[in-house]
Amino acid sequence: MSQENVETVRTSWEAWMKGDATALLAVFHRDILYEDDLLPDHAGETYRGVEGLVRAWTSWTEPWEDFESGLSWVRDAGRDVVVSCHWARMRGKGSGIPGEASYAYLWRFQAGKIVYCKSFGEPSEALEAVGLSE
Repeated sequence: MSQENVETVRTSWEAWMKGDATALLAVFHRDILYEDDLLPDHAGETYRGVEGLVRAWTSWTEPWEDFESGLSWVRDAGRDVVVSCHWARMRGKGSGIPGEASYAYLWRFQAGKIVYCKSFGEPSEALEAVGLSE
């Protein structure tokens, strides 16, 4: 199942970047719990359900006029847990100031669906949370 979970994270990320909400939402359990530790403004916030997840990700991309993100790597962490590392390039609305970021997610699966997701500002933090290292 672990390789399937890795592929699920990979394909769901591709679906989000393409704007394919149907494919993206099909992999999430309807009662998913998302913990946001990515941005200082949202640190420690918790979102419940698919609607909460969409709301969180929308608020994360809203301040940017241009936003592009990609998947750097995905690792199986065992016990139905996957860690993924991402990059982002963005340009601020109004200011035009460019930015770059690297961040990570910890994903927990149950019966093939993502039931939990937590964001981290540093990939090393996500790996540490599951007892792995870079």
